[in-house]
Amino acid sequence: MSKKKTYEELGGRPMLEKMCKVFYDKVYEHPWLNQFFNSVKQEIIELQQVDFLQGGLGGKKVYCGKLPVPAHKHMYITSELYQLRSKLLLESLIEVDASKELTDRLIKLDLSFAHALIKKSTSECEKRYNSDEFLIIPEPNMKKAA
Repeated sequence: MSKKKTYEELGGRPMLEKMCKVFYDKVYEHPWLNQFFNSVKQEIIELQQVDFLQGGLGGKKVYCGKLPVPAHKHMYITSELYQLRSKLLLESLIEVDASKELTDRLIKLDLSFAHALIKKSTSECEKRYNSDEFLIIPEPNMKKAA
């Protein structure tokens, strides 16, 4: 049985920065996923994700943002949408030549939030703030023609 690699042995912050750049390039180019990020600069979300993943993989804990569940409670995230995001994450890990161990650990971490983020209906959405609006974005090819 092999020893679990440390955060640095997995590539450390440079690997996470590279992977998050590739991943969010895909997210911001995707016609459905990008609509969830209209008000967030890509560079900011990349940095937040790197900080979050760094702590989750055993590196220095520097993330000071909201945890995934409270940050996404106003978003209608379906199983299909989450699977699409997970597919792009896996593609990104492959593109940056991440090790199997890093890939497995990030996918496991990502999937650990699925049950709490996926909603069966829009009635499960909650406002984060009084001024919040729910993000309910249908898949682009499912929109009815005007």
